[in-house]
Amino acid sequence: MTIKNDDDNEIIKKILNGDKDAYVVIVEKYKTPIFNLAFRMTGKYEDASDLSQEAFIKAYKSILSYDLTKKFFPWLYTIAINLIKNHLKKDKISFLEKIKEYFQNDTKDPEEIIISYEESERMMGYLSRLSFDIREAIILRYYQNLSFEDIGEILNISLSNAKMRVYRGLEKLESMIKKEIEI
Repeated sequence: MTIKNDDDNEIIKKILNGDKDAYVVIVEKYKTPIFNLAFRMTGKYEDASDLSQEAFIKAYKSILSYDLTKKFFPWLYTIAINLIKNHLKKDKISFLEKIKEYFQNDTKDPEEIIISYEESERMMGYLSRLSFDIREAIILRYYQNLSFEDIGEILNISLSNAKMRVYRGLEKLESMIKKEIEI
């Protein structure tokens, strides 16, 4: 019997009924978005890889606490974001330094590296100056392309609060960019 990828709750029910192999479908389906979230928040490939694996392990161990009446994806993202927050608290290297390290190890054409590095460094510099709460909302919205509803669920805030965080973040980013242009 083949498990369909489009019905997470059916897969979760199979896992809850003892089908451990069904969890592979969940991992395959969500490994890229979870990795991307971890990478954008930490700026380091190795950390993102470790954190995404840790998120799937923790989700599997916590699967009994998952509420089948809710969407699975935001529940998984919440686990991942909490692990990332804890990691960043422990890790004293700044977000911007991690992004710089990534670009220093990149194998693109040198001219592309310079252009990409300058643009990314500027944006990561702006993002790093935002509060963690606003930064994570911006990353979830614009780097992970999540809806405001999903952002609210992941961050355990209301829909209006999710929108407010994103819009405040955009306003702050715009203000930073305008100040740079004026100088």
